[in-house]
Amino acid sequence: MLLAPQTFAASEVQTTNPAAIEPWRTITLDPDYSGAWVVAGDLDGDGAVDIVSTRNVDNNDIHYTSAVVAQKLDGSVLWRWGDPQIGRKKLHHDVACQIYDWDGDGKNEVVLCGDRFLFELDGATGREKRRLPLPKDSGDCLVFVNLSGNSRPTDVLVKTRYTQIWAFSRDWKQLWTVENPGGYRTAHQPVAVDLDGDGRDEIMAGYAMLNADGSTRWVFKSQKIEQGRGHCDAFRLVRAAKRPEDSRFVITMCGANGIALLDGNGKPIWEVGGEHFESVDVGRIIPGLEGLQMAVDLDHRPWGDGLVWVFDEQGQVRTKLKTDYARHHALLDWTGDGVDEIVIAQSRSLYDGHGSVVATLAMEAKDDVDGEERLALTGDFTGDGVPDVLLTTRAMTQVHIFKNEHGKRPNPPAPLGSGVNFTLY
Repeated sequence: MLLAPQTFAASEVQTTNPAAIEPWRTITLDPDYSGAWVVAGDLDGDGAVDIVSTRNVDNNDIHYTSAVVAQKLDGSVLWRWGDPQIGRKKLHHDVACQIYDWDGDGKNEVVLCGDRFLFELDGATGREKRRLPLPKDSGDCLVFVNLSGNSRPTDVLVKTRYTQIWAFSRDWKQLWTVENPGGYRTAHQPVAVDLDGDGRDEIMAGYAMLNADGSTRWVFKSQKIEQGRGHCDAFRLVRAAKRPEDSRFVITMCGANGIALLDGNGKPIWEVGGEHFESVDVGRIIPGLEGLQMAVDLDHRPWGDGLVWVFDEQGQVRTKLKTDYARHHALLDWTGDGVDEIVIAQSRSLYDGHGSVVATLAMEAKDDVDGEERLALTGDFTGDGVPDVLLTTRAMTQVHIFKNEHGKRPNPPAPLGSGVNFTLY
């Protein structure tokens, strides 16, 4: 069924903010090699998180990583890689640079798609371990998946911006390639999910769900929205189940202006149209409400009119947040009550499920420049297993880490860093 965007009164951002929380650490990024894309993880095995910042080249939506710098929490440089004279220092799209223990030796590598090659770098030193040839123009994105039925993800997906995806094994054998999956453009980042519990990932490649061998499992067909006008922007697991028909996923349609809840066979449970929905975070956001909720930003709006809506599993909008720019957001339990807050990067604030500001994160006035974006990450950045918040400055000169003083340590503990397959858009 198609649901119209809700028009009832919803919670708005409060005008009075709590006292700003000061950063636990501030890292000044290397001015020559750093960029707007940031990931974090333990690179040298000392148990502390390290910061990886990258620049990228954009040539008419053909992308590749051009420069990388790895830094410790005290700002010291572990290593630099690439050419700092090319590329840009701007948030615009996914950058193919991830931190991952690809070879399974207990030590993280930094893996990136450069110009014509995928580079596997030693995390501690930046030493080139392998250089692997890439298909033409496939440096847009990098995702680790388990297509081979191994004990952990060791296969890799790379892609062009909107048309083609390739799958490779760890030993760089091409497993398959798919162009215009299901007859539609690709998503910004393919999402891996084991739908049938066979130990191999299926791949949501856009509007098409692919089997582990690259064949098409199903194609989402909107009942009400002209999905071909755009592409799949975000695809997120809402609820896993033993049977695909009992699973739930949320999908946003960039350009086609829609959001939908699907089952594991691609059947829409509900659809909402009329707004440019983009990235989605899924969690328990509103206390006392059955099921999970979905926080999604509405993009392509004037500065000062950035919106985040919170949907329930029935497709009803429960809360509407308004801020200057809402594009970059994440969830974490900041208060320790077992319910997630929404952190929105631009306003430097965390909101509860009803729209009240529960915390504001301190930055210098020079970092609050209208019209410039910043990035928000969540993960354990302090080493205590509790998720924290990382914000970049709008000028992309520093990274601020804000320690979660009241959140509870989950079981299992939050992994150190921003996680693998971190996606932007």
